[in-house]
Amino acid sequence: MNSDLVETIADAVLYEGYILYPYRPSAVKNQQRWNFGALCPPSYSVAQGGTESIHMRTECLLETGPETVLEVKIRFLHLLTREVGEIIADCRLPIAECGHLTVGPSDSHFRLVPEFNVNGKLLQTWQEAVERDVSLTPFRLHELYEPQRLPFSFPGSKEFEILRDEKDRRIVGVVVRTQQAVAGMVELRIANCELGNETDEESSEQYDSSQRALGDRQLFKLTVEITNTTTLAEAGQSSRDEALMRSLVSTHTILCVRGGEFVSLLDPPAAYREFASGCRNVGTYPVLVGDDGSRNCMLSSPIILYDYPQIAPESAGNLYDGTEIDEILTLRILSLTDEEKREMRGADDRARQILERTETLPMEQLMKMHSAMKGVNRK
Repeated sequence: MNSDLVETIADAVLYEGYILYPYRPSAVKNQQRWNFGALCPPSYSVAQGGTESIHMRTECLLETGPETVLEVKIRFLHLLTREVGEIIADCRLPIAECGHLTVGPSDSHFRLVPEFNVNGKLLQTWQEAVERDVSLTPFRLHELYEPQRLPFSFPGSKEFEILRDEKDRRIVGVVVRTQQAVAGMVELRIANCELGNETDEESSEQYDSSQRALGDRQLFKLTVEITNTTTLAEAGQSSRDEALMRSLVSTHTILCVRGGEFVSLLDPPAAYREFASGCRNVGTYPVLVGDDGSRNCMLSSPIILYDYPQIAPESAGNLYDGTEIDEILTLRILSLTDEEKREMRGADDRARQILERTETLPMEQLMKMHSAMKGVNRK
């Protein structure tokens, strides 16, 4: 398995839509984020009449042998709220000699503001994200004859970052990052596919050929279900942003197998088409990933992809909008005003890195984007 290629594609899925051009928190298109793979608390889904999802289901086909081992990794973003506060004059914060807070400041030390200017940097209220992985212990296929239900959870937290004036080192503000606890459940199960029911001569020949190719292998349908089990009190009065703080966002699944092979659901062998069409995927779309032709890894993504998706080789880095052309986004970033760039730089580290990378992009790299040709098929 080409693990670097798989992780690169998975990261693109994880952060798709994280922040969009013009990469400023004040932009309208960045006011409602996290539209892909968001699994909300059950109580919020009920309060919204079932319009918000609480679970996703992956179903795919797997050719197995006697020693087949399955590896499952669930990935998602765990959101946190970043707020900025202005220090109230003459207050005394409990700060140790190292400069860190010994305890968190109370509300009497600062007042929250929509935005705060410090050292030429603009900070605003914003939703940041932490990557979460749930890597399950590898399974032998026979262990999944009985469904496996595996809970997971991540705790909440509250952190404070002191802001100092660079000139006199005076404390002028504070950044408050608050993260709510989230919990979920992963369920895995397999079912043996009953082959050999074809009636016409052509299908029978295809089945016989498939059986010879399988040898001592069997065809199974693998099901992976992910459910958000987080509690949200008073869900009926909660906003979408409050629910998102307790949601699994950009959720996707990476499936890898040793001693077996996955079957493409987009282009299955003729003998498997009926079984492939019987796979019911909810909120996700499993595709083969890795080197072209390999079948030992599958990415189940909340974004529709094709088998063996690739990152454009001329791309200089993630722009969090895979539906756009890198060259267009790069030129648009360079055309932002100084004030727009200032807001983009203060959005968060990922937005700042986009700006710094784009502004220092060599002309040779830009010309590679300009001269790229994609999607040409010669027959």
